[in-house]
Amino acid sequence: MTFEEYVLTRGPALLRLARLLVDDVHRADDLVQDTLVRVYPRWARILRSDQPDLYVRRVLINVNATWWRRRSSREMPAVLDGDGWPGAGDHGAPVAERVALWDKVRALPGKQRAVIALRYYEDLDDDRIAQILGCSRATVRTHAMRALAAMRVELHELEGTSR
Repeated sequence: MTFEEYVLTRGPALLRLARLLVDDVHRADDLVQDTLVRVYPRWARILRSDQPDLYVRRVLINVNATWWRRRSSREMPAVLDGDGWPGAGDHGAPVAERVALWDKVRALPGKQRAVIALRYYEDLDDDRIAQILGCSRATVRTHAMRALAAMRVELHELEGTSR
């Protein structure tokens, strides 16, 4: 598989993952571009590993972490009407619930957000997530447990205030 074929077939999935990791459409585009720029020179070697998706996802997550470490990246873009999550302007109950859920996911710390995105959106198992994040399976499960617990607490607090 050539690099161009990989980008055509897996590019949309990488963009979806990046969108889940960051809170801005344009930042997600930049994140995917930065990732592809980094993997292109090593593409032949990446293909020999027989797991190009694993390698590229790991680079994507590492590039995201590096971006957040830079002091100049602390600005947060404003969400404009056309720049929000799909369906943000729709007031239907299912769409509103989905948007509220992703607001809670976006509020999680980076590693927890990555685990939730990789587990529930990308449908990867703990072994694969551990390989991508460069940690143990137990660490993946711990991040998932803490993320879900934090989201449950916030959900219960919201339910308590709406009664």
